[in-house]
Parts: sequence; C-alpha cells; structure tokens
Amino acid sequence: MRAAVITFPGSNCDRDMAVAIEKISGTAPLRVWHGDAELPDGLDFIALPGGFSYGDYLRSGAMAANSPIMRSVVAAAERGVPVLGVCNGFQVLTEAGLLPGALMRNAGQTFVCRTVPLTVENGQSLFTSGYETGSTIRIPVAHHDGNYFADAETLDRIEGEGRVAFRYGETVNGSQRDIAGVLNEAGNVLGMMPHPERAIEDAHGNSDGRAMFESILASLAVA
Repeated sequence: MRAAVITFPGSNCDRDMAVAIEKISGTAPLRVWHGDAELPDGLDFIALPGGFSYGDYLRSGAMAANSPIMRSVVAAAERGVPVLGVCNGFQVLTEAGLLPGALMRNAGQTFVCRTVPLTVENGQSLFTSGYETGSTIRIPVAHHDGNYFADAETLDRIEGEGRVAFRYGETVNGSQRDIAGVLNEAGNVLGMMPHPERAIEDAHGNSDGRAMFESILASLAVA
C-alpha cells in the first residue's frame, strides 16, 4: 500500500498514524508536509492525523483546510482515493467541504480523553468491512472540539444513506445523534473523532482499531 500521512503545524498524532499504517501494511507511509503543493504520485491511501493544527485558531481545522496540500487531497478524494481523517483530521475534512457538518466545542466545555464504546453503524464501507454492523468496539478519544453538528435535513440524509459509520455508545461530547464518524457520499472519505491508530495492539489496551486499517488493505487488494 502506497500511503501518505499529512502533517500540519500542530499535528501531534502523525507519527502514531504512520506507525500504525506501517505495522499493519508492512510499508512505511510517505510523510507529506502541509506546505507541499502536490501529493506524491500513485497514492492508494491518505491519512489526516489528529492534533491541534495552527493551535485550533479561528475554528479547529479551518486554517489547515486552506493549506496548499489540501487542494491535492480534495482532488485525490474526488478521484476516489481513500482518505481517512481522525480527530483534527475529521475537523479538516469538514472545513474543506469533503464531509458534511461541523465539529464544535464539547458539551460541558471540557477536554475528553478516555477509551469509549462505539457502535459500528455501517460495516460495509471500505474502512469498516472488517467489523460487523451493530457490533461494539472500544477506541480512545482525545479532543476538545468533537461535538458533531449538522442541520436536521443533513442528519436525516446521512442516516438514510448509511453514511454514519460509527456512533458513540455513551454520551461523550454532545454530538448530535451520538455520531462519531461520517462517510462521504462516495464512501471513500471517512472522518471520525476516535483514534483507531491508538488501538492496534494489546499494548495499547485493546486492538479494536486494527480492523480499520486491515479493511482498507483488503479493499485495495480487490480494487
């Protein structure tokens, strides 16, 4: 798998993401700086990691969404390249218009950092085929602005189209309908607040995130 991990000023989970991809795929991903104008050729997968890009000024992910590299990320997504945005990466994807909705300040105005239960709402996507629909997994979260918001029409549409990938199994941050992860219409872009790259081996406490990356590998093998 020829993968790339994008680093923005303030990213702090880019190494975690790169390590997870290498451990599961056997190939180290390319590391791409936000100021680069073009992505490397022939990418199979792009990951936008967690962190606090640009210190979360303006809105979380807003400045990173306007980085030079994001023009190429958007173009790649539109061509069908799988793109995963985790935590701050999810925020960047919404700000870039690749996913609907917005991530707002957590209810209670507190930073949330713990492992939480997630219900797999869609086990048929290229990111989630390794999970059973309706199953419960446990994945860590670490965010201050993870409260997913969209208008009622948008929420009804993404629910009806099966684009809610994951839902919190408990109240975590005030997200509408407890939405934790959302797919784009084509199914090749996933944004989620929980960190699957922090749950790929038993040393992390559990390995429930491993199937995420294995699902991506499997989808590329049959593409």
